[in-house]
Amino acid sequence: MNRAGERLLNGLVKENPTFVLMLGMCPTLAVTTSAMNGLGMGLTTMAVLALSNLLISLLRKIIPDRVRIPAFIVVIASFVTAVQLLLEGYLPALNKALGVYIPLIVVNCIILGRAESYAYSNPPLPSLFDGIGMGLGFTVALTCIGAVREILGAGELFGYALMPDAFEPIRIFGQAPGAFFVLASLVALQNFVKEKRKAAGKPYEKIGSGCGEDCLNCSDTGCARRFYGEKKAGKEKAAAAEKPMSAPGMAGDLEIVNLEEEEK
Repeated sequence: MNRAGERLLNGLVKENPTFVLMLGMCPTLAVTTSAMNGLGMGLTTMAVLALSNLLISLLRKIIPDRVRIPAFIVVIASFVTAVQLLLEGYLPALNKALGVYIPLIVVNCIILGRAESYAYSNPPLPSLFDGIGMGLGFTVALTCIGAVREILGAGELFGYALMPDAFEPIRIFGQAPGAFFVLASLVALQNFVKEKRKAAGKPYEKIGSGCGEDCLNCSDTGCARRFYGEKKAGKEKAAAAEKPMSAPGMAGDLEIVNLEEEEK
């Protein structure tokens, strides 16, 4: 599979931001009262994610490492403002339904996370497809949650009546607790499928973010390999392991030894 296709599959299945990584829970639980709201929020986030990934990747050799997070926020905020103005002009009903959650895309951990973990250290084209893949995964997840809540809570799907007249809507699915119930059920269903695949001998799918390692079980908390390369990161780890005991610790040990000698 080529790299672009691998990034799309990664966002849709392996690292789905909602069902696997459990990111962006605030809009996921708040706006998914209907399938249309979920679809609109997902597509809006996907547009911002793909464009910001592309621009950050293009500027990755220019943005200083020390100010990369503020730079990411400026880039993301610019695209969010443009998208919000387009929604206000062409889809005012959707813009009103999503409300404050459109400006809050600026601090969405999915977008900041992909900028930090992938776009800042990879070429533009794979970064663009990484953003599209993650955005599609987010869109599919929100649309599924919204569809289930709309069907059970109102007997409709995308505004069209789906259930018979005798159906009594379960109102709790249109409220906040219903979002938790549906999300938990869909995540449980996905985990059940994964366990079935594992029992059938399917290979374990690692949760990685572009470096090729399993992020879920990674001990490199600083992720030095992405910024400094494998050789330098290895040297830094070796130097840290060989580093002598700090002065305060040595002083404490000397004091203990001196006290023991005095007692003798």
